[in-house]
Amino acid sequence: MPGFQYKAVTADGDMVQGTLEGSDRQQVVEQLHALGHTPIRIDETAAPVRDSGGRRRRRRKRRLNEDQIANATRELATLLRAGLPLDRALGVLISLAEGEPIAEMLGNVRQQVNGGASLADAIESQGGVFNRFYINLLRAGEAGGALEVVLERLAEHMEQSKEVRDAMMSAMIYPAILIVVAVTSIFILLGYVVPQFTELFEDVGQVLPLPTRITIAVGEGLQRYGWVALLAVAAGVWIIRRQLQDPGGRRRWHARFLNLPLAGAIITRVEVARFARTLGTLLHNGVPLLKALSIVKDSIGNQVIADGIERVAGSLKEGQSLAEPLAEAALFPPFAIHMIRVGEESGRLEELLLQVAGIYDRETQVTIKRTLALLEPVLILVLGVVIAAVIISILMAILGINQLVF
Repeated sequence: MPGFQYKAVTADGDMVQGTLEGSDRQQVVEQLHALGHTPIRIDETAAPVRDSGGRRRRRRKRRLNEDQIANATRELATLLRAGLPLDRALGVLISLAEGEPIAEMLGNVRQQVNGGASLADAIESQGGVFNRFYINLLRAGEAGGALEVVLERLAEHMEQSKEVRDAMMSAMIYPAILIVVAVTSIFILLGYVVPQFTELFEDVGQVLPLPTRITIAVGEGLQRYGWVALLAVAAGVWIIRRQLQDPGGRRRWHARFLNLPLAGAIITRVEVARFARTLGTLLHNGVPLLKALSIVKDSIGNQVIADGIERVAGSLKEGQSLAEPLAEAALFPPFAIHMIRVGEESGRLEELLLQVAGIYDRETQVTIKRTLALLEPVLILVLGVVIAAVIISILMAILGINQLVF
C-alpha cells in the first residue's frame, strides 16, 4: 500500500505533518478527518533522487507559475476555513513552500499584511505576478467578509482554465508530432534520396519521363535552395511576431484569425468561454458590471473581441443592457447572446454566464478532438501519396532504362 506525506491543521490551529498509508489520496483525507485534522497538502511518497555518488540531488529552483499560484490559493482558502487568522495562514503557506520561489513572495505579502495592508493591496504590490481579475476578486471578498469563499472560487477558476488548456494541448501533441515527421520525411526523401539517382539517369542519357524530371527538379531545388526556404520561413515568423507586438498589426492579424475557416470558430468559442467564466465569477463575487467588463477585456486574447467588449462597456454607460450591444457587435454566437439576455431578464446573469462558459468549453474540446481525429488520417494519406508519387516517378525512369538495355 503506498504511503502519503501530509501536512494538515489540527482543530487547535496547529500545523502537523507526517506519513500515512492508504490506497489513494481520498482514503488519506478520510483518515485525517477522522483524527480531526484539516488536510492542506497530500503527496505520494517517493524515493529521493540521487546522483551517481549517492548524494541527494538538490531540486532546481523553478519560476513562479500558475500552478503554484492556484495551489497556494486553494491552500490559503482551506486554512482560513479551518479558522486560522490570515497572518498565521500565510505563515503556514510559507513553511509549506520552503525553498520555492513562491515562499519569498508570500513572505513579502505577509510582511505587508502585518503592516496594516489588505491582502489585495499586498498581492497587487508583487510586481505583476497577479492579474487584475485575481486582485479585484480579493478586494470584493475582503469587502464582503467572505475571503475564503472568494479564494476557493479563484482556485476553481484557475484550475478549470488550466484543465481546458491542458486538454487542448494534449489533443494537439500527436498531430504536431505527425506533421513534423511528415515534413521531415518529405524533405529527406526529396532533398537527399532522390538526388542520388540523378547521376545514374544522366549517364544513361535517356529522356526521362515528365514525373521523374519534376521529382528530380524538386529534389535538386531543395538541396540547393532549402536553406533559402528555411530563412524565408524564419523571416516570415519574425515579421509576423513584430506585427503582433504593434496594436494595429495585432488587430489586423486577429481579425484574419477570426475569419479563418474552422479555426476562427474555435477561437471565438475559446474567447466566449473565457469572457463568460471571468465575467460570471466577478459578478458572483460582487464586482460591479462596468468594472468587471474592464477586467474581462484585459483577459481576452483576441484584440478584435477585446475592442468589442470595450465598446460594449461604453454602451452600458449610456444605459443599454449587456445583451444588446453584444448582439450589435456581432462577435459572439447567437446562443451566448440569448443566454445573457435571459440572465439579465431573470436576474441570474452570473449563473447563466458560468453555464455558457461550461457549454463552450465542452464544445471547443469536442470540435478540436474531431478536427484532429480527421487531420491525422489526412496527414498520413498525404505523406503516403507523396512518397508513392516519388517512388513511382523513380521506378518509371528505371523501367525505361531496363527497356533500353534489353
